[in-house]
Amino acid sequence: MTLTSNVKQLAQAAGFSFVGVAKAEMMDEEAHRLEEWLSQGRHGTMRWMENHFDKRVDPTKLVPGAKTVISLLYNYFPEDESPSQEAPKISRYAYGEDYHRVIRAKLKELVFRIEELIGAPMDGRVFVDSAPVMERDWAKRAGVGWAGKNTLLINPKAGSYFFLSEIISDLDLEPDTQIKDYCGTCTACIDACPTEAISPQGFLLDGSKCISYLTIELREAIPEEFAGRMEGWAFGCDICQEVCPWNRFSTPHKEPAFSPHADLPEMTTREMTEMTEEVFRKVFQKSAVKRTKYAGLRRNIDFLSR
Repeated sequence: MTLTSNVKQLAQAAGFSFVGVAKAEMMDEEAHRLEEWLSQGRHGTMRWMENHFDKRVDPTKLVPGAKTVISLLYNYFPEDESPSQEAPKISRYAYGEDYHRVIRAKLKELVFRIEELIGAPMDGRVFVDSAPVMERDWAKRAGVGWAGKNTLLINPKAGSYFFLSEIISDLDLEPDTQIKDYCGTCTACIDACPTEAISPQGFLLDGSKCISYLTIELREAIPEEFAGRMEGWAFGCDICQEVCPWNRFSTPHKEPAFSPHADLPEMTTREMTEMTEEVFRKVFQKSAVKRTKYAGLRRNIDFLSR
């Protein structure tokens, strides 16, 4: 087996569903697209997205001497559709423990296994949604999916319910071939978005209108123009994934850490709307929901009644 195939085998043994390789190089086309998106203010109040532009589009700025970007997909699709869809809804990715911690640990273990394989230290870094890395675009370059009309990465065998992560290193691996876009004439995600965050032509998201942005990233009051349009989402939003035909191929994950807290599936609408800070800390102590804090989740739930 080649080094590339061995690395992929180790990644799959670590629990990653798909793994692909791209050459570490300047992303000229993506840089132009990002610059235009930022200039149009589609990132809302996420000013941090304007920072470290050179590192976002050139992996060798993050890891000097980098030759390869390994893109990895980790499934988070739940077996159970709980918590109750009648209660204020939480995005599926936040049901269990915070993915940053879980995936980072798996990446570090994978690096250890790779170094065992090659018999030497590897010069590289691991990333999971916590640094200026254009994860979806690297995954697209690595051939593990295409960027759908909802702007999420879609894998033709398993849909889009995946956490994306990367290893940028000096390993000299064989790059994979990009796959074509299979969205075709489908407009399901565009038609279903209640805040019209996806452009009519697709492939462009106005982040400042996205329910995930409004309920997580936005620290100010949610604008009144979105009253009555949140469709019950209190943290994040899965609408554009729920309606995507490719997600009929999604299969339940096998990661115990992503199972919801025992109390979460049983929470009623009333219990969610009357949640105390003590209950919040108990149920979401290890969840990504902590990012919005109790006050933020309280704001979101209150806004749903408007």
